[in-house]
Amino acid sequence: PAPAPPAAAPAATAAPATVTAARFDAAYLNNPRPGYPALSRRLREEGQVTLRVLVSPDGQPAQVELRTSSGSERLDRAAREAVARWRFVPARRGDIAIESWVLVPIVFKLQGN
Repeated sequence: PAPAPPAAAPAATAAPATVTAARFDAAYLNNPRPGYPALSRRLREEGQVTLRVLVSPDGQPAQVELRTSSGSERLDRAAREAVARWRFVPARRGDIAIESWVLVPIVFKLQGN
């Protein structure tokens, strides 16, 4: 009988590509802080807003959702409007930019408190 053909070498499994999270804190992005609404300033409103942002592969905010309210509709709106104009460093899977969600905290605090 003829010898059995050599077994095929097992296919090399590629390591999964590393995923890096989207970022908004890179200094070169020049993302401006949200303006403090005048009425909120007069009423001495302060608080922290947490936004959930879907960052597109090109670094644009595709969706901006309110995750945690500051307790003031004016502060929440100011944060959403500002972050909707921001630029982000998109998440990456290996060398490919991908869509991903990121949490963005915005703190409104009056000076002198």
